[in-house]
Amino acid sequence: MRVVQIIDSLETGGAEKMAVNYANALADKIEFSALVATRSEGLLLEQLSNKVSYLFLNKKGKIDSKAILKLRKFIKSNNIGVIQAHSSSFFIAVLIKIIYPKVRIIWHDHYGISQNLKSRKSLVLKFSSVLFSGIISVNNALKIWAKDYLKCSDVIYLPNFIIEPTMLVNDFQLHGEDEKRIVCVANLRPQKNHELLIAAAAEIHKKFPDWTFHLIGKDFNDTYSEKLYAKVKDLKLSKTVFFYGAINNPQVVFRQCEIAVLPSLSEGLPLVILEYGLFSLPVIATNVGEILKIIPSSDQGIIIESNNLNEFVFSISKLIAEKDCRENMGKNLYSHVEKKFSEKTILNEYINWLKALN
Repeated sequence: MRVVQIIDSLETGGAEKMAVNYANALADKIEFSALVATRSEGLLLEQLSNKVSYLFLNKKGKIDSKAILKLRKFIKSNNIGVIQAHSSSFFIAVLIKIIYPKVRIIWHDHYGISQNLKSRKSLVLKFSSVLFSGIISVNNALKIWAKDYLKCSDVIYLPNFIIEPTMLVNDFQLHGEDEKRIVCVANLRPQKNHELLIAAAAEIHKKFPDWTFHLIGKDFNDTYSEKLYAKVKDLKLSKTVFFYGAINNPQVVFRQCEIAVLPSLSEGLPLVILEYGLFSLPVIATNVGEILKIIPSSDQGIIIESNNLNEFVFSISKLIAEKDCRENMGKNLYSHVEKKFSEKTILNEYINWLKALN
């Protein structure tokens, strides 16, 4: 079996990280594993195993004939049989299929706004799906949508999985006091609801002034991030809330933190909560997407309603005040994540499904 992952970029993000995870995990399980970044590279390139064959297309525009021919040559010369196209990279995969029909396309759908699927329409995707051999959906809502809307009958739900890091860099130091840090890993986008987090930080600071909040995620230098910085300044939280931007391997900061949060307004099945669990962090997250599948019971984490400040503040306060509670919660989440979302569990199902495709 010879498979290539295709992704638009290698910037830090859920779909991008999963493309790297699949490429790395498959390198030891199949004959040939490759990854192609079409538009831009990024920090995740450093996480790609040297066992994975890599190509950067530097694609310009929607249809770039030079990039398309370069990709066709790579696929043909390496005798690749399956393209696993992540998110919007399905389009270049379809163009390759048209000029090189023997290759099969698997589309991997990472769409994160699963609460609003009724308005998700794309005629290009719908027509393209005729050429898909199979579709991987990262949550059940996306699987149902794909079966109803797209023209591919073989759709499977496979949750995201995690790969334990082989090495942790120790020279990255967070601000604030040890054993009094709260982390949130999420790119600075409105659906991640950092505004709620900052509002909660202001309330927590009144009760527990030594505790600090650490926000890891890409800054798109837009009005949203400007609004966040202004809010921190207005609330006089510059020594309580810290922004770090994108970090190649955010796991390096997890060992420096006591509590992890994800206050999103919308999600699919967020990879970052799996990563929190891998480091036995107690988690507070909102009841959106399929987060309840990762945290199905109250002894594995705290689920609050979306955009509920009072619940959020109460939950953070509880974990700060009850060290034993947060330690037990972190251990329970780790056990659940290891059992249900490990590389071995998901990859076995994936490979069996792939072999059974027509």
